[in-house]
Amino acid sequence: MPRITKEDKARNRQKILEAAGRMFRSQGIDAVGIAELMKEAGLTHGGFYNHFASKNDLVVEVYGASFAASLGSLARTIEDGPDQGSPPLKRVVAGYLSTAHRDAPDGGCPSASLVTDAGRHSEAVQNAYAEGVEGYLLGFAAEFVREAEEQGYELDPGEARHRAIRLLSEMVGALMLARAVRHVEPELSDEILQTGRSQALD
Repeated sequence: MPRITKEDKARNRQKILEAAGRMFRSQGIDAVGIAELMKEAGLTHGGFYNHFASKNDLVVEVYGASFAASLGSLARTIEDGPDQGSPPLKRVVAGYLSTAHRDAPDGGCPSASLVTDAGRHSEAVQNAYAEGVEGYLLGFAAEFVREAEEQGYELDPGEARHRAIRLLSEMVGALMLARAVRHVEPELSDEILQTGRSQALD
């Protein structure tokens, strides 16, 4: 039997992380067994422990990788600056509270899709979630300060952080509510998203 290369092992590990990210988001962590996960990744059940010491270790990595991707997208949007008169944070809110994001519970930002599970799992998982949240708050606060400077006034860092907390809380809450009712009350779900998009930065 041919030996697996380092490159193959890295690819297999990435397959597990990506499958876990999708399944944890859409089904919840506790609902996903290792056998089911490895099947989704296209790998054998027994190979899991060649990559992760435990399911908890995998969960921590999924949180870290998911937030890294999401925060990378946030950073790129902010770096792009205003686009056709639309400020970066307005575009962030529009994308986050879009029907496409709502209707893709197995993808998108982990701040909403993994929030409930974070509070139910280990301290390491909670720390990974907290680090991701902090990343959003830092990014939002810095952009609020930059926007204030652009408009000719100085924004207190403490006030910028308060605005960042409020913005993230409103975004996550609106998305969770919209997802919770979208099958039985689609019009209400759309209304929640629309209101969130129009009010989040007021």
